[in-house]
This record gives sequence, structure tokens and C-alpha cells, in this order.
Amino acid sequence: MSKRANWGAVAVSLGLVALTGCAVGGGNGGGSGSVDDVTLSLLTFETPNLTASYWDDIIARTSAKVPGVKIKKIVAPSAEQRNEYTRQLDSTGALPDIMVAIDPAGLAEGGKLAQFSEKELADWTSPAANSFNGKIYQLPTNSQTWQIYYRKAAFEKAGITTPPKKWDDLLAAVDKLKAAQVKPFVIGGGAPDGLGPRWTFAQLVADEVYAKDPKWLDKLTAGKTDFSDPLFVNAATKMKALAGKENVDNLSATYAQAQEAFLKGKGAMYPMGSWFPASPDKAQQKEFGAFPMPTQDGSLVLPVYTGGGLSVSAKSPDVAKAKQWAIEFSKLNADGGARYDGLFVALKGYKPPACRRCTTPPSISTRRPRPVEP
Repeated sequence: MSKRANWGAVAVSLGLVALTGCAVGGGNGGGSGSVDDVTLSLLTFETPNLTASYWDDIIARTSAKVPGVKIKKIVAPSAEQRNEYTRQLDSTGALPDIMVAIDPAGLAEGGKLAQFSEKELADWTSPAANSFNGKIYQLPTNSQTWQIYYRKAAFEKAGITTPPKKWDDLLAAVDKLKAAQVKPFVIGGGAPDGLGPRWTFAQLVADEVYAKDPKWLDKLTAGKTDFSDPLFVNAATKMKALAGKENVDNLSATYAQAQEAFLKGKGAMYPMGSWFPASPDKAQQKEFGAFPMPTQDGSLVLPVYTGGGLSVSAKSPDVAKAKQWAIEFSKLNADGGARYDGLFVALKGYKPPACRRCTTPPSISTRRPRPVEP
């Protein structure tokens, strides 16, 4: 992988097919000494799928596998704010020992994150994903995609017989839905979460920018292009066109509120990631379909990101145990991540649970998301 500056925050917003990595520092730092018993802080975030009970269950199961570790759970104000919150904690000298799915940009470059070795990543299918010059500062544990979900009944009411494949088809579908008095899109974006507009724009950038120039981010960070590039302008223009047709009026809705609105039928389409199918219950599953964001010519483009795992502070009181705990967490959480967060697990030999026979852990049995029946 070529050396490049880290633009993780930009990459997520723009829908990178694969996020660039980061950092030039790393290693075990000053906290590599081992102690018999240690308390480690873990920064998590909660969503409609990943509830407090979900985290409590996997934390308990992981700690049972790693003796001598007690976990102090810290919850970010929201999923969207976890990166800002991480840096806020770091500014006070309280960077968590273990962090879930945070952007390593700047932290690793400052030598604040521990590096994972090739030996430690032997069980990962894409150990170099999200790397910087071959150095890994975040476990590349899963892959996720972005697409548009739709309510079949809403499309039928509007006379839409097939999901849109071309850009003009999508615009026509919006017009048909509005004519049938059906709200075309459910897109939340108010505080504290701005994920709705982000995941919509991410798909457009994937279509218009990265599918046509996979090295575009390299050029951006090297100063060889900027946001006036016609490719990026095309993506922004399409986002503006959708917003103009949609007359979006629910941007004050949070991520959770927008998802609930879509589940209750208050809109026809919902641009979101591959984790959404874990949210509808078994009966609702049949009500939805999905299609990739339409491209101009109808060619298939599906944004995917591999990474999103745990990172470890280089100044943890016991870096070795923190890394051991993070690795064990990743393996134990594979089934839960696949079932409740729609993750494509990037571990060698992993097979998703057979949901007709699997059981739900007691601590999360009351959660709304259920296993998706095959």
C-alpha cells in the first residue's frame, strides 16, 4: 500500500471503497509491561442495533476468556460523535485503553495507538486493510456495504415495477412516489447523529468518484486534485438534485428516529448500510428490498469498507493484555456482529450462524433486532 496521509474522517463521509490507513507511530509504547490484574477502559457507542445490553454481554464473555482483565465501559454520546469524543478524552490525558471502531487518524500518527503484528493478525482474511505502510492500528475485523432499502408496498402503490438501475430511473421513481403521495426518502440527520445524509452522499461519491478513479483520495491528499474536480462536483450535483426533489423535512430526526420512521412505513426508501437488515423483525423482513445507488449508465457499483475493529492505546497500563482482549473480543463477537449488525466478518474460516438453530443470548433477548431467517 502506498504511503499516504490519513483522511479517515473524509473517507467515511465520502464513501471510500476502502479507507486509507494512517499513522507513523505505534508499537507498544510505554505501557507494555504486564501485571497480574488490570482495569482497562473500553470506549463503545450505542445504536438501535447495538444496545447497552449487547455490549454488556460481549464484554462479559470476552473478559471470561482473558483472565486478569476488568473492563470499565465508556459510552460515547452517540455513534456519530465517538471520534470527537475519543479526541476529547485524549486531550485530557484519558485516551481509553481499547476503542471500538474509531478513526485512527492523528492518534496513530502521534504514536498513541499500539501496532498489531502479522502474527497477531494470522486469523484475519485481509490483515493489510486500513493499513499504513503495512502497519496496522485497527483490527480489520469486518466489511460493510451501503445501499438503498425500499418498501415493496410503497413501490407498488407508485407503479414502480423494478428497482431503479440508472440515475434517471431513480429520479423518475421519486416523482412517481410523490405523485402517489408517498414520501420518497427517509433520511435523518439531526443532532447528535448525521449518518443519514452521510450514507446517501457516500454512495454517490462511490459511484461518481472512486468507481472512476480509485486513486482519487491519494491525489487529494497529495494536493494533485481538490473538491472542484469534475468527478466530485458530479457527486455533489446529484446530491443537490435529490435534495431538491425530496424537499427533505426530517433532518432534525436522529439516526434512531429515522430508522423507526422507515420501519413504520413513513417513507419509501432509506439509504443505509448493511447493518440495517438486522433491525426489522422476522415479519417485517418480507416488506423490504434493496438496490445499490443507481449509476448514470446502470453499471453496478457497491461501496464497501473493511476495517472498523478495535484499536488499543499505546499507553495502556498493559498493552499486551489490551491487545489480547481486543483480539478475543473480535472473535467472540463475530456471530453477534453478523446477526445484529449485518457485518461481513473478515476472519479466516468464519461461517455465519445457522439462524434456524441459533439462540439469542439471554442478556439481549429483549432487543428489537432478531436473527434474519434464511
